[in-house]
Amino acid sequence: MFAEKFDSRTLANMEVALERASKLLKQRSEQHEFRSYVASKILEHAEHGDKTLEGLTEAGSTAARELRLRSKPDCQPRKTSARSQDK
Repeated sequence: MFAEKFDSRTLANMEVALERASKLLKQRSEQHEFRSYVASKILEHAEHGDKTLEGLTEAGSTAARELRLRSKPDCQPRKTSARSQDK
């Protein structure tokens, strides 16, 4: 499918970028939906013209960071009511 759109160097760069981004996901990197999301962002970046390893790696890393942030539990401290502070 997209192998027809890109030359072999770009495809190799995309593969390396995906593997680098997957390392940021740690254990989740084997889950299809995570890798698929990162790969789609790398592909989107390449389709917009930046086919360099650096650019594709950055696109993949950004996608991996987004996934990590989405999956973190809410770390905000619980708000206490004014009533409980008066006690």
